[in-house]
Amino acid sequence: MRIGTVREIKNHEYRVGLTPESVRELVAHGHEVWVETGAGTGIGASDADYVAAGAVIQGAAADIFAGCEMIVKVKEPQAVERAQLRRGQILYTYLHLAPDPEQTADLVKSGVTAIAYETVTGPGNSLPLLKPMSQVAGRMSIQAGATALEKAHGGRGVLLGGVPGVLPARVVVIGGGVVGFNAAQMAVGMGAEVTILDRDPAALERLDSHFEGRARTLYSGRAALAAEIASADLVIGAVLVPGAAAPKLVTRAMLATMKPGAVLVDVAIDQGGCFETSRATTHADPTYIVDGIVHYCVANMPGAVARTSTYALNNVTLPHALRIADLGWKAALQADPDLAAGLNVHDGRITCEPVARELGYQYVPVKLVL
Repeated sequence: MRIGTVREIKNHEYRVGLTPESVRELVAHGHEVWVETGAGTGIGASDADYVAAGAVIQGAAADIFAGCEMIVKVKEPQAVERAQLRRGQILYTYLHLAPDPEQTADLVKSGVTAIAYETVTGPGNSLPLLKPMSQVAGRMSIQAGATALEKAHGGRGVLLGGVPGVLPARVVVIGGGVVGFNAAQMAVGMGAEVTILDRDPAALERLDSHFEGRARTLYSGRAALAAEIASADLVIGAVLVPGAAAPKLVTRAMLATMKPGAVLVDVAIDQGGCFETSRATTHADPTYIVDGIVHYCVANMPGAVARTSTYALNNVTLPHALRIADLGWKAALQADPDLAAGLNVHDGRITCEPVARELGYQYVPVKLVL
């Protein structure tokens, strides 16, 4: 199979779909890999590194979209990229379709076979291709929140860990999954006072056992959430409903109860955000203020630490890429139900139920297209 990866064009996105090491593995399996010139610059990988791994360097993304059977990316294809996709081509990347009707419509129109990293499953309904980026984003959310709390960035002027004689910041983490756990780890490590809210008693038990009193756990009922939001200096939105839009848990009315200069970091923004006042921002302009509350809603947070993120991502995406290339997409999905869960769009049809439900498409089960 001829596989292509292009330079990411989303604002301040420095990751790349394939590392030189991943290219080497694909080539060793007998596949041809085309890489757009400069695609790896953000992770410190030169064109020469890709050539040494066996890649063919192409001067334009258009050549790769036109000439490759499978496109491997990191972020969802932008409008100019979607216009170049075609029926029968495989797109393997993050998609986050539920809050993005324009992208969904374009992918349906193109006829492409789109496999989304974020809905590929693993043991126990885990999301192994989302996990490494959730780990990165969870940890980054505390760094970003700590910076936004500085007075020069519009925040309250509070140091996350405090100092002797001065209380630390109060950090509230909504959601005890991978993002929430990693956010809490970082916040606890920096000396903050941390509360984690979740609705899953088993998750609360695991978190309570892990942190051993260094972070509080609390069942996320409406009253408890409202009380914690009102007392927080920094709130991390770490809620995920696989494949679907995130629920709006923090309303605009709640902002009036918060401390002026408090900070909201919405890690769920890729799925539409879990704060009513959230809108996607970029690394170039990451924050805005609503009703005196600082919002950080960067939609590609891991792109800021591109090398770490790309290598962590390739560790989990490459095995599936090899399977798709070796067997063809249909046989690969037939052999692996977890990978089949990643199929979101095929030949003009929506094969991911939460996406179909959210955007009003007819849902076609994956088994009907295999």
